[in-house]
Amino acid sequence: MFQTSADKDKDKKTKKKKADESNDSESEKEEKTKKKKGKGKKKKERSPSPEIEFDNLEKFVMEPAPQGVTVKCRVTRDQRGMDKSLYPLYYLHLDNEKKTFLLAGRKRKKSTTSNYLISIDATDLSRGGENFVGKLSNLMGTKFTVFDNAVNPEKALPDMSNARQELAGIIYETNVLGIKGPRRMTVIIPGMSKDNERVPLRPRNECDGLLIRFQNRRMENLIELHNKTPVWNEETASHVLNFNGRVTQASIKNFQIVHNKDDYIVMQFGRIADDIFTLDYNYPLCAVQAFAIALSSFDGKIACE
Repeated sequence: MFQTSADKDKDKKTKKKKADESNDSESEKEEKTKKKKGKGKKKKERSPSPEIEFDNLEKFVMEPAPQGVTVKCRVTRDQRGMDKSLYPLYYLHLDNEKKTFLLAGRKRKKSTTSNYLISIDATDLSRGGENFVGKLSNLMGTKFTVFDNAVNPEKALPDMSNARQELAGIIYETNVLGIKGPRRMTVIIPGMSKDNERVPLRPRNECDGLLIRFQNRRMENLIELHNKTPVWNEETASHVLNFNGRVTQASIKNFQIVHNKDDYIVMQFGRIADDIFTLDYNYPLCAVQAFAIALSSFDGKIACE
């Protein structure tokens, strides 16, 4: 369902079979996890991330999640200190026993727009550092774009081979009436090839980026995702979603991103403590895309609150 239009018709039946197998394998894993949790200490614990190992961190955070595997992570927010109260640090770790570090992010200081740098080094969050892997940019109020770490198209080679790629566009629906309630999100990402690789999108200018393409409904080689609409619960007098135990506290920041055609959960994010959140993502998202989407939810969008 995530292939580009050129590959989609050719592999339609194969894709459906793979999707079924993926769902089956995921449910089997959930069942095994539940059985394990029943043994030993009777303690409430969230199911950990499947065993994930990698040799190259930068490569791993840019690659799509393996099909049929939910990559389970944890986001922590550090607001301690005068400076961090204004510019908190955000960290992404695998939610496993080792708490494997993946990414760090921070809002840029002295920037005219909301700009978050994303790094594979928790101690190096500089734009010019060798650990910089991407950024989340907010140029238009409630709309965000996620870039990789390549060159600005204005400085790129004529063939654009070294130009930066756009990894995602995020749109929060403006609530002009000021009514409090669940936020509505749309996420646009590049399509996938039949080899399960992300189709490169290197716009020459802002007029050819993900957000403008979506606005003009030029959806070739693009995937459109939305947040799942929460259901109103009379008992708790709140909007709720089923996170299967991965989220334990109510928050306006809690959300699930789904593919509309079959309600396939591509990503879910939610609070478990004041400054701790779970973030789980599936194919076709990579860690940088998922982390950037989560970072966008922390940004000040008063009209959406």
